Amino acid sequence: MEMTRSQCGRRRGQALVLAALSMLLLALMIALSFNLSHALHEKMRLQQHSDALAYSMGVVEARAFNYFASSNRAIAASLVAMNTLHADMAAASVTVAMMKAAQDNFYVIAGEETLICIAERNPTHCVHAAQAIEKAGKFGQAARKYARKVKGVEGSFRLSVQSLDAMIDVIHASQLDVLKDAVEVVRAGTADSLSKLKQSNAPEATDVASAVGALNMNALNCAIDGSPLPCIGGSGPGNTSKEVHGELMTSIANASRPDWPAHRGSFASIPLYLDPRFLNDLMHKIQGKGVSTPIGHKGTAKTVESKSQGQLHAGQSASDTGKVSGADEHGELLSQYRDGVSVWAYKAEIYSDKNGGKHTPTDGHSGQHKFQGVNSSGAPCLGSGNCFMKFRADSSKDHDFGQPAVYSVLKMKLRAGDVKKAPWELNDGAKVSITGPDGEEGTLHLAAEEGSSLSKALVYFHRIGAWKDPPNFFEPYWRVKLHPFTQTEVVKVLTLSGQSDAAILANAPGLSF
Repeated sequence: MEMTRSQCGRRRGQALVLAALSMLLLALMIALSFNLSHALHEKMRLQQHSDALAYSMGVVEARAFNYFASSNRAIAASLVAMNTLHADMAAASVTVAMMKAAQDNFYVIAGEETLICIAERNPTHCVHAAQAIEKAGKFGQAARKYARKVKGVEGSFRLSVQSLDAMIDVIHASQLDVLKDAVEVVRAGTADSLSKLKQSNAPEATDVASAVGALNMNALNCAIDGSPLPCIGGSGPGNTSKEVHGELMTSIANASRPDWPAHRGSFASIPLYLDPRFLNDLMHKIQGKGVSTPIGHKGTAKTVESKSQGQLHAGQSASDTGKVSGADEHGELLSQYRDGVSVWAYKAEIYSDKNGGKHTPTDGHSGQHKFQGVNSSGAPCLGSGNCFMKFRADSSKDHDFGQPAVYSVLKMKLRAGDVKKAPWELNDGAKVSITGPDGEEGTLHLAAEEGSSLSKALVYFHRIGAWKDPPNFFEPYWRVKLHPFTQTEVVKVLTLSGQSDAAILANAPGLSF
């Protein structure tokens, strides 16, 4: 049967409707594809910015820790320099003590010659006794001459000690400034030019949430033993005492001493580091006949607990909290003249502490020697002692051995939000409402409204070639790396950032990050 013209027209109209519907679906699929691609690109950009921000904040912390290590070494070096000054002053002062020992020896020799003179009724020995008394007087004059020389340099010595003491305070004040700046950086991730990072990477991203910034600050403060800023709820050990701080810096300073201040030995018991002219006066020139020889001469300088010769020459003790910088020279002088022989002990000690110190012999002493002493870290010690930054060590690997983490949780719109810039979004809401043949309604969302990123960096200590070295603030080997999360950390950080629904999902059993 032949098909009528009207029937062909109706069939052509049906094809057109089907084609239009297909084009609509194709357009929606293309729009969806563009939306998803744009959203994925924005999500990747946000995550990269979050990683860069966490890493950059960690870099600031690592640099701060390396500064603490370098400046702590500078503080220890200042204490060593102070020991060296005391060693020099003790070496100068011992010249007075040795001349006095020679004077006492010749008074003894004069007595010995007198006894021989009486016992043997030999007037020659009486002459020798008178000569010995004369020599004793000359040694006394030499002692006073060297005392004047010592007194002439004591002012410079005292000023040098006070300057080193003040410099240690200045170094620690700079440590506090660095700590303050680092805390401000990890608090919001915008200080110290990090805002430029956001402008370059993701200008539309949010800043670090205040609660997450507080977590970063707390982790930084808790990494410092005795931090002047609060460590709230730290999972590691508590602050150690001022005495422990003092012991640490004192032991490092004493271990860093070169041989001159630490162990001033002598060749054949003669301290050859003293001025040759002095040694010639002491041993030969003044007495003429015979010789005066130092025996058992020893000298050292050290940071110790109290003004004690025994502590100066003893090994490092756990009780040495660094209250005193001191030095000692001591030995015995053997004098032989004519038929007389005598041995007399001598010593020179010099100490500096907060109470004014001590100087023996007193002939060359004209004032007090002030030294605040090593003390614990923190702002209050600027007025009561020399301080430094100490790492809060933690033996637990579950706490990363006390090494702090830095977190970054950011949000950003994943849609362009402007149809003129992104026409594939169709409208400002990026959604399409559809009504079915039976009147049912539905909405198609082309892309998520907002995305979130989560990043973690670990500030860690690693000395290349010595990976077993524990974290500390005396070796500048602090580094930073992006680090995986634990499930507990993810839940905690998401909760603090206000994403409670995401935190509930992250807490599901069996998830790993």
